[in-house]
Amino acid sequence: MENNKRLDLVYEIVKSIDDKLGEDIRVLELSDISSICDYFVIAGASSARQVKSISDEVEDKLAELNVFPLHKEGYQTGGWILMDYGDIVIHLFHEEERAFYNLERIWKDATVINIDKIV
Repeated sequence: MENNKRLDLVYEIVKSIDDKLGEDIRVLELSDISSICDYFVIAGASSARQVKSISDEVEDKLAELNVFPLHKEGYQTGGWILMDYGDIVIHLFHEEERAFYNLERIWKDATVINIDKIV
C-alpha cells in the first residue's frame, strides 16, 4: 500500500477514535526503525467498555472502506485491544494499562505524527 493511502487510513482511524472520545491519541511512524509496521496508533479510554466501543467504531469505519483487520486481540477484557491492519497497528488501552505498558517510551525513537489538524 502506498504511503499516502496508509496515512489517509491513519487519519480515518484517528477521526473514529476521536468520535468515540478516545483520549491522548498518538500516532507513531515506525517505518524507519522497525519492520513490524509503518504506524502505531495509540489511544486510551477511561473504561473497558469505552475501549471496546472505540474498537467497534474503528473496525466499522474501516470495513466501510473495505479494510479489514488481519488480527485482533484483547477484545474480551477490554484492557488493551490490539488491531493489526498490516501496515497500521492500533493499540487501544484502558488508562491503567496504557500507563503500565507505556508504548510511547518503548518506541521513543519513532517519529510522532502531528494529528492536531485531524481532531
